Amino acid sequence: MNILGISCYYHDSAATLIQDGEIVAAAQEERFTRKKHDSNFPSEAIAFCMEEAGITPAELDYVAFYDKPLIKFERILQTYLAYAPLGIRSYLMAVPLWLKEKLWIPDSIRKDLDGYDSKLLFTEHHESHAASAFFPSPYQEAAFLTVDGVGEWATTTYGVGKGNHIEIMGEMEFPHSLGLLYSAFTYYTGFKVNSGEYKVMGLAPYGEPKYVDLIMNELIDLKEDGSFKMNMKYFEYCKGLTMTNDAFADLFGAPAKTMDSEVTQREMDITRSLQDVTEEIMLRMANHVHKETGQKYLVMAGGVALNCVGNGRVLREGPFDDIWIQPAAGDAGGALGAAMFTWHQYLGNERQADGKRDFQKGSFLGPEYSDDQIESYLTENSIPYRKAAPGELASDVAELIATENVIGWFQGKMEFGPRALGGRSIIGDARSAEMQATMNLKIKFRESFRPFAPSILREKVSEYFEMDSDSPYMLLVAPVKEDKRIPMTEEQDKLFGIEKLNVPRSVIPAVTHVDYSARVQTVDRETNPLYYDLISEVEKRTGVPIVINTSFNLRGEPIVCRLEEAYTCLMRTHMDYLVLGNYIIDKKEQTELQDDIDWKKEFELD
Repeated sequence: MNILGISCYYHDSAATLIQDGEIVAAAQEERFTRKKHDSNFPSEAIAFCMEEAGITPAELDYVAFYDKPLIKFERILQTYLAYAPLGIRSYLMAVPLWLKEKLWIPDSIRKDLDGYDSKLLFTEHHESHAASAFFPSPYQEAAFLTVDGVGEWATTTYGVGKGNHIEIMGEMEFPHSLGLLYSAFTYYTGFKVNSGEYKVMGLAPYGEPKYVDLIMNELIDLKEDGSFKMNMKYFEYCKGLTMTNDAFADLFGAPAKTMDSEVTQREMDITRSLQDVTEEIMLRMANHVHKETGQKYLVMAGGVALNCVGNGRVLREGPFDDIWIQPAAGDAGGALGAAMFTWHQYLGNERQADGKRDFQKGSFLGPEYSDDQIESYLTENSIPYRKAAPGELASDVAELIATENVIGWFQGKMEFGPRALGGRSIIGDARSAEMQATMNLKIKFRESFRPFAPSILREKVSEYFEMDSDSPYMLLVAPVKEDKRIPMTEEQDKLFGIEKLNVPRSVIPAVTHVDYSARVQTVDRETNPLYYDLISEVEKRTGVPIVINTSFNLRGEPIVCRLEEAYTCLMRTHMDYLVLGNYIIDKKEQTELQDDIDWKKEFELD
């Protein structure tokens, strides 16, 4: 049985194809269109999924959409009416788009899937999130918590998944939303909403929590169970074209920062305060969910579940034995959730989990290229290369990393979700004190404060970090172990903000944030054998079972998907080598790209 799941029209459109309950393919539309967070109907992602499954639209049994557009439209209309006439500009921009496109999902699907004449199913938005969190998880039963901006009306839900069934037990509703609170501060601190939230999280450790009381006293009324009401006099998103208003600016003493202005200590303090409040809310929610459900395990999805700092605290300080987070936790994962909800809950198919391995396949669910395809591409484009001898690729690349070269690593299937996990990654030596700034400024062309992640052999994680859990999807932050840290001197302790960046914090300074934390990815041989072997070879040469890992893309660009995008990224940056399958391309041997566009203007700031 073939089930296609689709999400679109808000942000991060995606498609997923499952066959007899197994996830066969999943991808975001942005990877094909090269438009970051593309929200359009995912025609190219659907085409990939169909090709990967080897089927035609006529062979699909069900198509499932990740939310209920009519209910969402009802919420939008009710909100505009509640604030009328104040929201007239926003209304005139939004409603025509709904009337022209967003209300006609069935027509769009049948037009794109020419030949499909079976059922269309519509799950609720947070039902899709909950299904994406529970059904692929390793647990036979678990509590779930979904937290995002807003679906139809719900902004947070919790409940229990057992076997092939999920049940929502409680929810918070719009306009009170942790996701929208976070996005409001994203906007106010000069970053792009629904894109720059991870920058807010990355900037927070440089600041002091000076505004926590102000947020708690003025902006939200937080209850012990993690629920809260927002003081809407400070927020504009119900009626205007911005997230915050003049009252918000007066409260914090300045207008919203523009995207192109310099980050100051003030923004660092604000983001730190927001992050502290967010973590407190997440912990209270987790405690309440545990109390209400009595479950040992927690699964999470929704955009707020990408807050890996908060996730780490929920794991360390919360009441659950372990947690599992959907790697495509945002709206893209809704496509997966809708398809799996159809298979398990709508159709009643059984599900057996062993408590150890999940059903996500490492989230390596996108396109891949054979060595024959790679060699044809290199030959046709007269690109100099050398092919690694059989079984020698990991050793050859480890030698390059150990001598502080930066590598574009393009292997196997592309990742589903926002994180590069060793399929489409830029990797380097975690021991290098200069590597973070080098990779940010000379390769990613982005802010120097942005942290990078360590990819570490699973069995070695507790030697370097204060955790011993699986973290294959880079969604948990953990402190670096005390014995791996470099203590700050008295003078260094006096540094503020970005001055802290260039002070080595540990024996792996390239992946240690200024607060001695790291966003950890554990790597095991079963899920990603080649990447595991590479890190093992790095350990043989350096004594450290870790490489620095960041996504294979430029600032503002989606992660690379095709061979030509990987090569172009090599040529536009100060990367040293590109490794496509078994083929190693040395930047020094290449000819400059001719008539290359002014690509730094091509991709928007986020």
